[in-house]
Amino acid sequence: MITPGKLLLYLYHRPVGLCRNSLRNGGPIAEWRTEVQRRQMEAAASRLGALPLFPDQARATVHVMTGRRFWYQTVFCLHSLSRAARRTVDAELYDDGTVDPELARALSLLGPGVRITPAEEIRSRLEQFLPASRFPTLRERWTNYPNIRKLTDVHLGRQGWKLVLDSDLLFFRRPDALLEWFSRPDRPLHAVDCQESYGYSRKLLERLAGAPIPSLVNVGLCGLRSEALDWELLESWSAELIAREKTNYYLEQALVAMLVAREPAAAVLPGSDYVTKPAEAEVLFPKAVMHHYVDNSKRWYFRYGWRRAVPEAARALPL
Repeated sequence: MITPGKLLLYLYHRPVGLCRNSLRNGGPIAEWRTEVQRRQMEAAASRLGALPLFPDQARATVHVMTGRRFWYQTVFCLHSLSRAARRTVDAELYDDGTVDPELARALSLLGPGVRITPAEEIRSRLEQFLPASRFPTLRERWTNYPNIRKLTDVHLGRQGWKLVLDSDLLFFRRPDALLEWFSRPDRPLHAVDCQESYGYSRKLLERLAGAPIPSLVNVGLCGLRSEALDWELLESWSAELIAREKTNYYLEQALVAMLVAREPAAAVLPGSDYVTKPAEAEVLFPKAVMHHYVDNSKRWYFRYGWRRAVPEAARALPL
């Protein structure tokens, strides 16, 4: 039965929302041009080949969740990091459930330092370390909220410090602060957000964490120690957050902010160098070390960012 509320949703709210989003991205013509550039980025990624090798430097290992929608962004992220840092980058990629044999072959071209953790292995660890009978909220979120997998799939049943990257990062200059953490990881590390996005009230977050919540935690680049994660606590926090203030896209970021709140001090990457949501002028002429292309900065990511980060990838393509 179609209720008045559903009619209002389908005939007014959704069309208005789509129009507003289109205008934020420059309008239909700008969106079409951005899509053309996105496709060129995808084509360029398939030709980049193996990650650079720097045998005289210490290696850096990163962890990235990827799949059919994001694989080409992962490729550019890893290439730009390796080139900017002048380090051999080893990467563990986590199948989001969409890595088929063809895509696995394409990702294997990044070189022997890249390993894909298949969906079957991830599910096996879930059953072993996060059974639904004991962790119903986290398991439900794993199914319906892919962002939580950047915690579960990377850290469950494992040990040691791990740096998790979002695919939509690009590096332009030597990331000295990040390399310093790599050399001596002894505390959680995170980037700085362009605005505070936890999705839940600060009062509730601080009551559950038992400590003041730090501001502007961004988990697009996040280092945590696997064995330090208390999954019983994360289950309890998630269940109460959802029960009191419903599900939210930023749950994973809220959980990490709560974890960081309980630590003596975290390593915070300087926001002036590790920029979340860069403006068009910064993407055209990058001065920062890194860009994280959230929200409508994706427009500049697809138009200019990847070309600036790995210039040789775009030389055979039109502007």
